[in-house]
Amino acid sequence: MRKIILASQSPRRQALLAQMGLTNYEVDFISVDESIRPGEKPENYVLRMSREKAKAVAKKHPDDIVVAADTAVVLDGTVFGKPDSKDKAAEMLSALSGRWHEVMTGLTVISGSLEQSVLETVRVLFRELTPSEIAAYIATGEPMDKAGAYGIQGRGAVLVRRIEGDYYSVMGLPVCALWEILQSLPRKDGGNHVSETL
Repeated sequence: MRKIILASQSPRRQALLAQMGLTNYEVDFISVDESIRPGEKPENYVLRMSREKAKAVAKKHPDDIVVAADTAVVLDGTVFGKPDSKDKAAEMLSALSGRWHEVMTGLTVISGSLEQSVLETVRVLFRELTPSEIAAYIATGEPMDKAGAYGIQGRGAVLVRRIEGDYYSVMGLPVCALWEILQSLPRKDGGNHVSETL
């Protein structure tokens, strides 16, 4: 069985691969320019980012399966990336307070000459947040490395009233979509890359 190479430094994505039972993986991340192009739609942006990250790593691992993902929080068409300051985190959380927003994750899998990409979009509703709640959450440090300044799998869970879609995609890796892609990849021995049984 070929190795899976996760093109991400995210501990959350690594944990999700392990949760899927995929233990035959390594991490190899190559930084790419994550600037949004003028007029680029959020869905096109996350798909492009996942492809660029996957392609950069696939050049080093031509015989392996490369998995890359990119996640963005989107409010009214504006992409919220990772905050670069506590003030920016407060600004993002205040904007999201009491509102529905979208979490878009682009997933790309490259296996030899085969490349598959999918987009998962999840709707997320925040409850109304007070300024003191926002300040207390920022003081935990959790928002600073998260798109949109929150992590649904951490303390940020108390901010979220409802989601519509794949919870794991909000964490940064659409697990079901990845499983289906891995199942579809041919193997030299005629099998596939993940077990048919759970």
